[in-house]
Amino acid sequence: MQLFPGRMVLKSNIFLVLLAILGCCFVTPPARSQALLPHTLQLNSADLRQQGLSLAQEADRLGRLQQYEYALPRAKLATQLAPKQFETWAILGQLYLQTDEVEKGISAFIMARTLAPENPNILFALGSASFQQQKYRAAVDYLLSGLKIEPDIPGALFDLGNAYYMLRDFQKAIDQYEKAIARDETFWPAINNIGLVRYEQGKVKEAQRRWQASLNIDESAAEPMLAIAVALYTEGKIAQAYSLGESALSSDPRYGELEFLRENLWGDRLLADTKKFLETPRIKATLAGEQ
Repeated sequence: MQLFPGRMVLKSNIFLVLLAILGCCFVTPPARSQALLPHTLQLNSADLRQQGLSLAQEADRLGRLQQYEYALPRAKLATQLAPKQFETWAILGQLYLQTDEVEKGISAFIMARTLAPENPNILFALGSASFQQQKYRAAVDYLLSGLKIEPDIPGALFDLGNAYYMLRDFQKAIDQYEKAIARDETFWPAINNIGLVRYEQGKVKEAQRRWQASLNIDESAAEPMLAIAVALYTEGKIAQAYSLGESALSSDPRYGELEFLRENLWGDRLLADTKKFLETPRIKATLAGEQ
């Protein structure tokens, strides 16, 4: 989810501002005989604020290109030049999250929230960050607060469903997934995750229907493809299971790693069945061929 859509802006002449700020450290003092008084440069706070915002936009652009080593220093400087603009803190927070510095990201977003308490995107970002920290109750609180302000965001509803799922509140999770689908019927990850919930509840056939519905939207999606393969394997439909499983793992070998599946919210029951499937000689050979 993008926090702030990119906008085309002219490059800010930030280096002139920096020279102005640092200039006092390097100006040679005038000789005593000079009649002219030393000139002190007066910096305009509005100019600094605008430079900070422009620099933050540049950091955001670099972050979108995954050039974090250049984006982060610019974002940090932007918060110094424009410390009362929530955008600079939000962009810094987003970059920290993208580089897995979650604590720093949360701190930056909390600062952004103090400046813009009613901005839903900041609340959604805090919910996502809290989820990363496995603080699922905090994630629910932030996401609900954001959805009270802007209720029709499929991604935020999906995140809320995931938080409820991790809290084992399965019905609330499904309710949020269904809301996300109602707002975007092509949002197959929400459909897929209803399948994950249903499998944990022992409703295997319904889980398969949900995964098939996901594949009907995106026929190349490896996750529902592998989930169906595992369900078929447990039913004894071996040939179909191998065919689908091989296609899924050839498409994305990461799904052959149980830890990756756990990170994608596969529950204990599905993981146990998947482990058996992945340990079959034929699927082992498939995975070995992909490495």
